[in-house]
Amino acid sequence: MKKPSIVQLNNQYIKDENQRQRFLEEENQKKNRFMAWILIVIMLLFILPTYNLIKSYAHLQDQHKQVTKLTKDYNTLTSNTKSEQEFANRLKNEDYVKKYARAKYYLYKKGETIYPIPSLLPK
Repeated sequence: MKKPSIVQLNNQYIKDENQRQRFLEEENQKKNRFMAWILIVIMLLFILPTYNLIKSYAHLQDQHKQVTKLTKDYNTLTSNTKSEQEFANRLKNEDYVKKYARAKYYLYKKGETIYPIPSLLPK
């Protein structure tokens, strides 16, 4: 086998170049560390607003669900109120009150027989 024919020179110029190279590598490492710290700080600065944004969005979704539920309840109560008002207006009619009392509470006159039919009961 043949020996390699490369010989390393170890003079002052080579030592200075090696030292300059190490210095440049250290400077690059310092710059990289500094940039890494800046990146971490920027990420932390974006985490808090993002968290607040997500929290606000979740709160907004909850409020939207609540508005939907309340709207549905309002519509139900409005229809119930209308039917109750119609019933109250019908109770102002004396003939209707008599029929209602006879059907609902089985009131009868002497000598009468009552045969209740559920489908004919007033509402």
